[in-house]
Amino acid sequence: MAKEKEYTVEERLKALYELQTLLSEIDRIKTLRGELPLEVKDLEDSIIGLETRLENYKNDIKEFNTSVAAHKVGIQEAQALIEKYTEQQNNVRNNKEFDHLTKEIEYQGLEIEARDKKVRDLTKMINDRKEEIEELQQLLADRKADFQEKRGELDEIIAETRQEEEKLREQVKTLEQDIEPRLLASFKRIRKNARNGLGIVYIQRDACGGCFNKIPPQRQMDIKLRKKVIVCEYCGRIMIDPELAGVE
Repeated sequence: MAKEKEYTVEERLKALYELQTLLSEIDRIKTLRGELPLEVKDLEDSIIGLETRLENYKNDIKEFNTSVAAHKVGIQEAQALIEKYTEQQNNVRNNKEFDHLTKEIEYQGLEIEARDKKVRDLTKMINDRKEEIEELQQLLADRKADFQEKRGELDEIIAETRQEEEKLREQVKTLEQDIEPRLLASFKRIRKNARNGLGIVYIQRDACGGCFNKIPPQRQMDIKLRKKVIVCEYCGRIMIDPELAGVE
């Protein structure tokens, strides 16, 4: 079995900085897309929500129309009963039967009034829903137009940068295999917590290239020797000397 190659601290730091350079380039590509992915997702969710509401409103109208039809049938039945009772009043044998029929006629009259009111209320609800549907359809059309525009912009950017990003990700994957897992995990954790995504930085004007706090001369000397991994005591980023980073 072949012995796994051991890397010096300098080699590890150089590999980490190269990895950071690749990841920063991927970050730059993501920045080109900006907020577009989120905007596209928000518009997509909004369209789904509007379409659901539109479908619900259409179902409401169907239910309202069904109720209107039922009330109209009820009105016709009540009118038929009034005609029937009125005709029966002409053939009653006593006042008791007449009064009973009169009450039935009054009851059916109240039933007609109540159902008429229901029909008016439901008709208003139907008209209101129709207006809301028109507004929703216009809003939906606008959102779909925005979605198509944003989606087109995003697809264009992705198409322009896909090949470059895929190449960078392959390089990242290959490079990560040559970095000690524990060191790589620490680097990724630092990078994740760093606002600008920098997990390793070089000294700039006697200061940390990440948080720009001053670094004591002795610590700068230790960093320049490249004998151990040194992190900034202020921001926690891994630090290297400019020469290792290829900076004059």
